[in-house]
Amino acid sequence: MLPPSSPATLASPSSQAGAVHRGQPWPLGASLSRRGVNFSVVAPLATRVELLLFATGDASEPERVVELTGSAHRSGDHWHAEVEGAGLGTCYGYRVYGPLQPGGHSFNPSKVLLDPCARAIAGWQSYARGAAVGGVPNTACCLKGVVTERERFDFERAPRPRHSWQRSVIYELHVGGFTRGAGCPVTAERQGSLLGVIDTLPQLQDLGITAIELLPVMAFDPADAPEGRQNHWGYSPISWMAPHPDYLVGSDPLSARDQVRQLVSACHQAGIEVILDVVYNHTSEGNQHGPTLSWRGFGDSLYYQQSIEGHYQDVSGCGNTIAANRPLVRRLILESLRCWATELGVDGFRFDLGIALSRGDNLQPLEQPPLFEAMEADPELADLKLISEPWDCGGLYKLADFPARRVATWNGRFRDDVRRFWKGDENTAWGLGLRLSGSPDLFQPRLPHPGQCVTFLTAHDGFTLADLVSFNGKHNLANGENNRDGDNHNNSWNHGVEGPCSDHAITALRERQLRNLLATLLLAPGVPMLLMGDEVRRSQGGNNNTWCQNNPLGWMHWQPDAEDLALRTYLQRLLKLRHHLIELLNPELPLPERPLRRNEDHPRLWRQWHGVEIGRPDWAEWSHTLAWSLNDAVQGPLLWCGMNGFSRAIHFDLPVCPSGWLRVLDTALSAGTDLPSDPKPWKPRGAPLESRSLMVMVSSRLLEGISL
Repeated sequence: MLPPSSPATLASPSSQAGAVHRGQPWPLGASLSRRGVNFSVVAPLATRVELLLFATGDASEPERVVELTGSAHRSGDHWHAEVEGAGLGTCYGYRVYGPLQPGGHSFNPSKVLLDPCARAIAGWQSYARGAAVGGVPNTACCLKGVVTERERFDFERAPRPRHSWQRSVIYELHVGGFTRGAGCPVTAERQGSLLGVIDTLPQLQDLGITAIELLPVMAFDPADAPEGRQNHWGYSPISWMAPHPDYLVGSDPLSARDQVRQLVSACHQAGIEVILDVVYNHTSEGNQHGPTLSWRGFGDSLYYQQSIEGHYQDVSGCGNTIAANRPLVRRLILESLRCWATELGVDGFRFDLGIALSRGDNLQPLEQPPLFEAMEADPELADLKLISEPWDCGGLYKLADFPARRVATWNGRFRDDVRRFWKGDENTAWGLGLRLSGSPDLFQPRLPHPGQCVTFLTAHDGFTLADLVSFNGKHNLANGENNRDGDNHNNSWNHGVEGPCSDHAITALRERQLRNLLATLLLAPGVPMLLMGDEVRRSQGGNNNTWCQNNPLGWMHWQPDAEDLALRTYLQRLLKLRHHLIELLNPELPLPERPLRRNEDHPRLWRQWHGVEIGRPDWAEWSHTLAWSLNDAVQGPLLWCGMNGFSRAIHFDLPVCPSGWLRVLDTALSAGTDLPSDPKPWKPRGAPLESRSLMVMVSSRLLEGISL
């Protein structure tokens, strides 16, 4: 666990807290006032609330208990008080009294509760998750909120990069795992921290990405895991406002928000946006048998979806589901988004199981979910990038019809169809063609604009790219669940040997497949997302669910060998090629598939499908080949790509390019020559593709004077 909070930084209520005044219901949480601190919390069905003030973050008993009565300290659903003399660093918690539901899991005044709006947390040294279960008091080992400032981020000094969706490339990383490991460039005292990510920015800049997407950095419960393991990924929120303490340098909770700002400022100055993976669909409190830490104690029937009998309804797979359709819950989530966006400066959010937030009472899907309506109408959130998983564990899946206009969605079908084609499965050419066209089958009647579809091959949940071509099945025994956890349908292929291999023929084919997969991702329309370490062949040993692996298995690979670095160089050049050709590869408007007359009010560009012969694509279920060109109605073909997923070499015909072709990519060639920095003119009339390889030709006119 973390070291104890530094008492020197935390205000002592015995010396600072004086008279108690009525206070105000807004703002929520603990905010500085003219006379001290205003405390406000929502508890609609409570009959009495106690505000507990502690001398330090790890104090076992409160120094002062302020009783809030309905007549003096209540405005509707809000309980509030202003404590004169309290200030920054004051540690506090609540006890809430009220009726029990038939299930017996509602109000529990034996528990000290964490304020859902606390922007910093203390008490981690003495915290015990198990003490929050049952009827035994947890005062000696509870978490406390800490009074903080609420200053706005300095956007004048570090303005948002505001990359267009069209040119965005996202890099998903885990703060703790990315800043640890042998060879890590992060200084020892900053490893595993938000500040440590700053030390890695030169590598990220050099790679060519435009945004980092951080796995959860809101405070979560590492103890929410089987005995002997730790919740590493952080999809177990214990607060929606406070930064996770394990990701901080030092033990002062008052420094937490400033450390987030330092990271965001450094990213902005490096031209990199910061997107947070946020978990609003469930909390760490689990079902009715779980701990009472925060939300449940203030009103579990308010925050959680429940049946008439009082049983928790679960489409998150984690024991509970947040009732985001309710006004008070919706306001709390919006407050959290504003906290991170306007006070801490982040540039966007990715909603874990986001479609679950569109469910209403009794988990009914809503066509116009109020949370997303409010989010899209909020001017404070207007210029943010919003991304969501379009599925939840209850079977709801809305991709093109995601019920929010400004929210981009993860295209899981892209991942699956690209994997299956290069794996050599039957009936895959048509599916790959659809994905390379922008998935018109999924986004009818209107094709997606560049900011609507996030394409990816790998993510934190599943195989890494290197493992995708090295393992047929998952190897999750280290997780302690007898290999039952993790997805069983990975569309992976070991190419003949399970795991590490010394056979040169197999390793060479795996290397080619890595390049095929990355090229397919970055040649396709949409917003591509890369997984940390895929550029240097990071492996998890075949584990496709490292949620509890806070060790080298879940950390970044910082000691790349020559072949690892060769793949990184390949990806770097591939990203540069995409950047130069972005108007072709990821146009603002979907490309038609026929040449247009000059008097038509459409762009002149169009896409043409081919097979081994020009204009004759083979969509048969046994086909493993595909070719396509992007053409200008006047200048002719500008780009041609051939894909051979077959086990034998195949010769493709090439369309005639008036300005001459440059062969910019051929994954059958050796590293360094497969995507050269200075591509040479291509003289042959055709294009011979080796088995399981990909080739790209570009008009010399487009790359004139450009070095990759």
